[in-house]
Amino acid sequence: MNPEALSILDRVLPQHSLNTLQETIFCHVWDGKTYAEIAQICDYDHSYVRDVGFRLWHLLSDTLGQKISKSNVRSVLSRQARRQAIAPKNSPPAPLQLPPQLWPNTTLAYPNGPVPLHSKFYIQRPPLEARAYAEITRPGGFVRIRAPRQMGKTSLLRRIVHQAQIENMATVSINFCRADRLVFSSFERFLRWICANISRQLHLTCELDHYWDAELGCKVSCSSYFENCLLARLEQPLLIALDDVNVLFNYPEIASEFLLLLRSWYEDACELPTWQKLRWVIAHSHDLYLPMPTGQLPLNLGISLSLTDFTPTQVQTLSLLHGLDWAENPACLKPLFNLLGGHPSLTRLALYHLAQGTVTHDQLIQKATFPTGIYSQHLRQCLATIALDEDLKINLQRIMTSDRPAEVDLIVACQLESLGLVRLNADGVVPRCDLYRRYFGEQGFVRAA
Repeated sequence: MNPEALSILDRVLPQHSLNTLQETIFCHVWDGKTYAEIAQICDYDHSYVRDVGFRLWHLLSDTLGQKISKSNVRSVLSRQARRQAIAPKNSPPAPLQLPPQLWPNTTLAYPNGPVPLHSKFYIQRPPLEARAYAEITRPGGFVRIRAPRQMGKTSLLRRIVHQAQIENMATVSINFCRADRLVFSSFERFLRWICANISRQLHLTCELDHYWDAELGCKVSCSSYFENCLLARLEQPLLIALDDVNVLFNYPEIASEFLLLLRSWYEDACELPTWQKLRWVIAHSHDLYLPMPTGQLPLNLGISLSLTDFTPTQVQTLSLLHGLDWAENPACLKPLFNLLGGHPSLTRLALYHLAQGTVTHDQLIQKATFPTGIYSQHLRQCLATIALDEDLKINLQRIMTSDRPAEVDLIVACQLESLGLVRLNADGVVPRCDLYRRYFGEQGFVRAA
């Protein structure tokens, strides 16, 4: 790495804590390299290097108090270094010289969406990560991540993809939320979209018309395309990650046909070397309940990883990572855990606001369901979703007002579970956490218990 660039970085930001990849990107940008060149040098995906770079410039901008970008970072930091070099010795210290404990939250990003790949706030859930990493190295490996919304499915999925890249696999990521509605107008159109998407991400020429045969049908045509145009041209294994698979469940016929096709490929991988190159990881928030041929369970493939809520110990670990001085006191953690039940996303949001000082611990607990509380937007969105479906409203009422697990229709129970509002156990259905019980009880939407 460029010693001159690192020297200026250390001079301007003496307390910086950039990781190795951030320093590497900083030095290469200092030398005038593009993100594409850096990705090739470091053996990372171009999009990943670009994302890390974007967060790096945002971090530097916040710390320096001025706009930093890839195009101006060299000039701005050089100018800042010159100013520090000529500053009088008795001049007051610049804000950058403040001890770290006085500015720990300047880089604390608002917790919205997946946890960034190299974030210290990602909480591992042993042995799930190790099981997933081992499965994708197995010929024909298949990983299914199942959990309600906001449990960390995408965060785990991206780490599995990253591990595959470390293992020198080719990787493709497909999010069904990005598919136009027209894509789901027919099964053939959907399969062609899948094939074209994979070809583009692998930088291969899309030759769909050459392999597509109307007489043989779209399943055979798609299989031929995978086998001869994709897998046969790759020297290394290929991992395909499918996120937000629940979108596909809105189109039952397409979902059934596609998942049965996945099963046939999975079975081919048991014996055929070409198909053994193909590995899958898919994420979905609830199971697929569709009429299927006898004995066919399309999602019963490979290994299944079910994400659960954080344990009290994991909540304590996350609290310490946020620098909260009460985090070592179980008596302080208990009310927060009782309110949220270890819900990953809601816990992260609580700790963010507590670390930022926008709310006290007692205020957060007492005003959690208030219109001005930190969960107001999330709770209103849940309420709006439930209000659209009379069956969900009636059954949620029964669950929230019952002092024991409620018996609810399986399909409805799974819908409520996928929304993250309830928990299914052996005895019935119960509220996911006290926050939801309190909020829905206060609405008049359901009667208070």
